[in-house]
This record gives sequence, structure tokens and C-alpha cells, in this order.
Amino acid sequence: MRKRWILLAAAGLAGVGAITWSAMASNVETPDYAVSSKSGNLEIREYGPTIVAEATVEGERDAAIQRGFRIIADYIFGNNLSSTKVAMTAPVMQQPSEKIAMTAPVIQQASGKSWNVRFVMPSEYTMETLPKPVNSKVALIEVPAMRFAVIRFSGFAGQGSLDAHEAELRAFMAERGLTATSAPQYAFYNAPWTLPFMRRNEVMIEVTGK
Repeated sequence: MRKRWILLAAAGLAGVGAITWSAMASNVETPDYAVSSKSGNLEIREYGPTIVAEATVEGERDAAIQRGFRIIADYIFGNNLSSTKVAMTAPVMQQPSEKIAMTAPVIQQASGKSWNVRFVMPSEYTMETLPKPVNSKVALIEVPAMRFAVIRFSGFAGQGSLDAHEAELRAFMAERGLTATSAPQYAFYNAPWTLPFMRRNEVMIEVTGK
């Protein structure tokens, strides 16, 4: 009986730890945006220019985001030319890598084996003031202002859930006459141990149209 209570107490403490981490994570900087249209958990957002640190990695989606996360985390935790630590931000973003055909203006989406994983850099930095990466796999990229259709959801973000929410998002876009201009991006705001109902996940698609 005593052993059972110890196990229950340990489980309770683990749950409290996850809740505490999630509360702390909510205090990190996230990109600013304006919502121009909203329907429930679906939004049209206007994002300003940002700078991202990006790594392109090969493999299945789950494994790729873990490898990409480690590469960029290594950079912001001080593996850069000035040994400067850069504040953590949210979300961690993942998108299929796109390849541009050399002989035609056609963008071909990769087969799901190559992924761009990126962190948005804190807004206090410019390209000139950000520490330069030591690892050549880390690229600092200026991203212009963009317009996205976004669906937000909680729970686990397995591929089945991502696909279902993407389909819902594309239906929302079709109703409003919006055209996708890029492959979907996946945005994850929480640590892997965060309780499912406290998680914030998003599928984002850059769009044009009214």
C-alpha cells in the first residue's frame, strides 16, 4: 500500500513539473502578429519581418525535428563565434524542404525526407548583432513579412493529427478564396513532456488572396 502511495505521489510531482515548465515556457518570446480574420481556432495572421536560425536535416519527421532542434539549440546555448547565449523562443517550426528546378520556374516539394527546422530569433537582434554560428549547418535567414492561414490545436501532434488539421485549414482557405504559396509549416510551442491538454500546436500555410 505504501509503495502504491509513493508511486502516486511521484506521478503527481511529475505532473506538477510539467505544468510548471509549461507556465515558464509561456513567458518566452513568440513572434508578433496581427489577426485579420478568425473563426474558432482558425485565423488569418499578418506577421512582420523576422530572422530565423535554420537547420536542414534528413529523415522522418519526428526524428528530423529532434536532430534539427539539437543543432539550433547548440547554437543558441553558446556554440557560436562569440560564445554568446541567445534567449530561447517559441515555437520550434518545421517545414518540408523545397527544391527549385534548375530549368523551369517550378517549386517541387521534397518527398518528406528533408526538413527545415527553425527558431525565430529574439526581436532585439539584427543580422549584424546576432552571434555567428560555428556549425555550418546553422543558417541565419531574414524572413520578410508574411501572411498565414493558421489552425491551432492541443493534444499530441502525430502525423495523423497534423494531416487532419491541415485538411480543415485548407477547407477554411478555400471558403475564403485563399491560395497557398508554400508547403505547410508545423509549429510546436511546448516541451515533449507537456500534458496533452496544455500543448499548443499549429499548422501554418502562407497564403495570398483577400
